[in-house]
Amino acid sequence: MASTTPPIARTPRTVPARQRRGPALGRSLPHVALLLSAFAWIYPLLWGLSGALKTDMGFLDSGLGLIPHEYRWHNFVDAWNSAGIGTYFVNTVLITVATVFFTLLFSSAAGYVLARTEFPGRRALLAVIAVTFFLPRGYTIIPVYDLVNHLGLLDSIWAVVLVQVANAMVFNTFMFMGYFRTVTKDVEEAAMVDGATFHQLYFRIALPLARPMLASLGLFVFISSWNDFLIPLVFTLGRPERQTISVGLYSFIGQTSTDWSVLCAGSVISLLPIVLVFAFAQRHVVSAIAGAVKG
Repeated sequence: MASTTPPIARTPRTVPARQRRGPALGRSLPHVALLLSAFAWIYPLLWGLSGALKTDMGFLDSGLGLIPHEYRWHNFVDAWNSAGIGTYFVNTVLITVATVFFTLLFSSAAGYVLARTEFPGRRALLAVIAVTFFLPRGYTIIPVYDLVNHLGLLDSIWAVVLVQVANAMVFNTFMFMGYFRTVTKDVEEAAMVDGATFHQLYFRIALPLARPMLASLGLFVFISSWNDFLIPLVFTLGRPERQTISVGLYSFIGQTSTDWSVLCAGSVISLLPIVLVFAFAQRHVVSAIAGAVKG
């Protein structure tokens, strides 16, 4: 006869509260650490923006505080007009736009040639280009200065553009060469069958396919050219009205006093174009990085 004893009900195991808090605490600690790190990185930017809105006395009294006691929006007007930031800003825009354009044009063309053609001395040329990439700028500034002087471009905007393009060519050429090597040749071979020349392959096929790389490298060149200090200082030393905004900001620093509020306002003005350009090109930059990681 079968037993009619009912099964024994098992009491569910209770997890101590201390053990339940442990995993949650372990997952939250990295987030807290990342938030603190992000705040440490963004705090100088917030402090500079706050300083641009303070009065002279408020800047000195508040110390590291972020909230101004009295807002002074006229600091931006003073930085733009009185300190000549407007002139420096225009010079920087002209130099940066020209540097980005010529750097992308020349480096993409050189990268395409190195990726698609074989010629005697190609490896030796690549080795020489790679060596120049590791040369410190301080060791080459004197011969470059002498060359620019003999070309009659000293103390001009084109002198800064020429030197910045030459400095950016090496890295960007290698980047474009690596990118074009990953692009399939099927479309180019089909175009060659239809009678396309090498230059047409570059302008009509290679460049449109390299839009993500053009955007990402163009952003890096833009930031480097916009923030460059040494080259604009050296090659426009004889004509201060040709200097860029990074050099012009030093006009706020005097031997006896410094207008810190207006200096912060000028710094904020100099950062706005970088933020706007990055916001415009970030989609292409992410696409290029994702494609590089996937490849």
